[in-house]
Amino acid sequence: MPVWLSSRRLERRPVNHTDLRWRAEAMLESLGLPDAELSILLCDDATIRELNRQYRKKDRATDVLAFPMHDGSGPRTTPALLGDVVISLPTASRQAAERDRPIVQEVTFLLAHGLLHLLGHDHASKREERKMTARTEALMAAVEAAR
Repeated sequence: MPVWLSSRRLERRPVNHTDLRWRAEAMLESLGLPDAELSILLCDDATIRELNRQYRKKDRATDVLAFPMHDGSGPRTTPALLGDVVISLPTASRQAAERDRPIVQEVTFLLAHGLLHLLGHDHASKREERKMTARTEALMAAVEAAR
C-alpha cells in the first residue's frame, strides 16, 4: 500500500513523515484497502488557499482538501489509486492549540477526514456530519490500535 508523502513551502515540519505514513497505512488497512495508493501533501496556508481558490472557488485557506482520483461515474482505470489529501500544517497547528492536543493528533484527524472524502463520504447535512464524525473517530482509533 503505497502512501506518498511530500511537503511544500514549509519552514519546518512538526510532523514526522514516517510517522504520518504508518498512520495512513493503518487507516487504509482498517478500511480494507491494503493495496490502495494515497498521496498526502503537507503545505503552508498560501498553498492550500491557492488550491482551494482554484478547485473550489473559495478564496481562503482551509485545513484539509481532498482530491479523489475517481469522481463521478467514469471508468476507473486504476481502482487502487484513491487520490490526494492536502493538509495545511499552519492551520493544523492553530487548531491543535485550540483543541489542546498534539499537532500529530490534529494532522491524523485531518488525514482521516480527507481520506473519507476520497472515499465519497460528505458532511453536507447534520446526519451525514454525524456519520462522518463517527467514521473519522473510528479511523483514529484504528491508528491507536496499530501502535
